Amino acid sequence: MVQATARTQQALKPASSGSDLQAQEDAQLVQAHLSGAARAFDVIVDRYQTRLLNFVYRIVGDRERSEDLVQEAFIRVHRHLARFDRSKKFSTWIYTIASNLAKNELRNRARSPLVLFTTLAPAWDDEERPLEFEDPNAQPDEAFRQRHLREAVEQSVAKLPAHHRDVFVLRELEGRSYEEIAEITKCNLGTVKSRLNRARNAFAEIIEPALR
Repeated sequence: MVQATARTQQALKPASSGSDLQAQEDAQLVQAHLSGAARAFDVIVDRYQTRLLNFVYRIVGDRERSEDLVQEAFIRVHRHLARFDRSKKFSTWIYTIASNLAKNELRNRARSPLVLFTTLAPAWDDEERPLEFEDPNAQPDEAFRQRHLREAVEQSVAKLPAHHRDVFVLRELEGRSYEEIAEITKCNLGTVKSRLNRARNAFAEIIEPALR
């Protein structure tokens, strides 16, 4: 990422610097850049590069490709910054750009998100739900592969302990909120999250042979 970021900054940074830019909010940095302030965009890059790299890497599962995609995200941000609606959150906008690039990468590879499950599992956030299956645009061979993966998931889920399987299915396959799961299972939120974490780790180990 250092090399990719260096290329981005070299291509995009203004000629001079400002001493107080680091303390400014995102919206202020955007305005400063559009007003010609030195180094304003550098500060934006510094502020978001690591977070965006981690975010994209969790989606595409390829470190070098993630670096390229983050570089492209910054280039697009720079190119279209004048169009940014400053009544909105800048962080939401830049994450949306990065997310779209990552999704396009997966689409171009014609890969099911489930293939990345074992890459995502050790580092996911509580709100992430990587188990998605049917792609209406998939080619016949890919659709067959996705059906195979669905069968593998069902067989792997069946091997989980019952109290782990319940929370796993409710969250990962049914998309229920933590509050709904707690109500359904009559457990507190802490127990739900703890069981879900264990279930995810166990599931990743069980299904791993099917993803080779």
